[in-house]
Amino acid sequence: MYSRLLALPKKSFFLFGPRGTGKSVWLKQHLSFADLSINLLKSKEYLQYKKNPSLLEQEVSALKKRKAWIVIDEVQKCPELLDEVHALLFESKNNYRFALSGSSARQLKRSQANMLAGRALSKKMFPLSRLEIGKNFKLQEILCYGQLPLSVTESNIANKIEFLDAYIETYLKEEIQQEALVRNLNNFYRFLSIAALMNGQVLNISNIARDVGVARSTVQGYFSILEDTLLAWYLPAYRNKAKVKEIAHTKFYLFDCGVQRALAGLHRDKPSINEIGFLFETFILNEFRAINSWMSHGARFFYWRTESGNEVDLIWKKGHQSIGFEIKSTYVWKEKFNKGLNVLLNSGDIHKAFGVYRGHRILKVGKVTVLPYTRAIEMVFQGHFKSS
Repeated sequence: MYSRLLALPKKSFFLFGPRGTGKSVWLKQHLSFADLSINLLKSKEYLQYKKNPSLLEQEVSALKKRKAWIVIDEVQKCPELLDEVHALLFESKNNYRFALSGSSARQLKRSQANMLAGRALSKKMFPLSRLEIGKNFKLQEILCYGQLPLSVTESNIANKIEFLDAYIETYLKEEIQQEALVRNLNNFYRFLSIAALMNGQVLNISNIARDVGVARSTVQGYFSILEDTLLAWYLPAYRNKAKVKEIAHTKFYLFDCGVQRALAGLHRDKPSINEIGFLFETFILNEFRAINSWMSHGARFFYWRTESGNEVDLIWKKGHQSIGFEIKSTYVWKEKFNKGLNVLLNSGDIHKAFGVYRGHRILKVGKVTVLPYTRAIEMVFQGHFKSS
């Protein structure tokens, strides 16, 4: 059992995250003392609240304790309960505290669910971070089989592969088929394998639609499903002050390296050198993204690329400060890796520049501070970056 970086909020909150990231376990750990716990994955509980949402108000009203905690797991399965939650929060002047978890925001969007008008915080659960795994962290296994808790805690490689197979099947059946999110599951499955191969790359919707054999609008809808079910996220392009023609399309990332490889059908093979580069970049960006969320740093992420080939993998922007990161899976840092960072440093668009690599020493290469990936993750956790 690993301790998670996400701390228990003091007021009501939503907790969203992909299936298998440990939301239910975290809720049991941090709210074992809850005054009322509802698990909508259980058919009996789901049916009784679906039939009579006002039952929640009756149960909560019976709690005499002020500041009582009420847990509702997988709340997206019964969005009607959110109207009851809102009324209870309003009438009690926020005396009750609700923990509302879910693996998909799509059901809430489709039902135009009550999102409580700011009365609840929004928190996210991600796969295990390197900081959470600690001494048991093995980079090569993480890149191949991901950071979902049931993959990390499984020591046998064959069992890791079986877990990923089951995860993909569960996602397709439970999140997609049962919720009737797509009409043609075969087209969507073909889309998933192609989209997984596009991980870490600039999206070209028209090309993907042609490869899948469906309309462009259908592919756009498929990508929306991945985003709403929290399996994917998008890195927007940074528009700087330099007078150059920049790439403006977003880049696409899946939330976990193991899931990405399983969707692409590659998780039984040893990754190629080129694949390792994309996997390492995905791992680093997902680590930064999770820590930024858990620690409430409030940074925004971008990438930068020009048609002439200049590129920076990540721009971390917080307030007026912008920091550039170039990410390489190499053990040796080459000065040519600094090219994009130097362009942005010279134009004044970033204030500091870092390289992130698999080597073990901190280096100073020109104006760029090169960090071992372990140190880079620690600096993100601390929320400040030292360039010397």
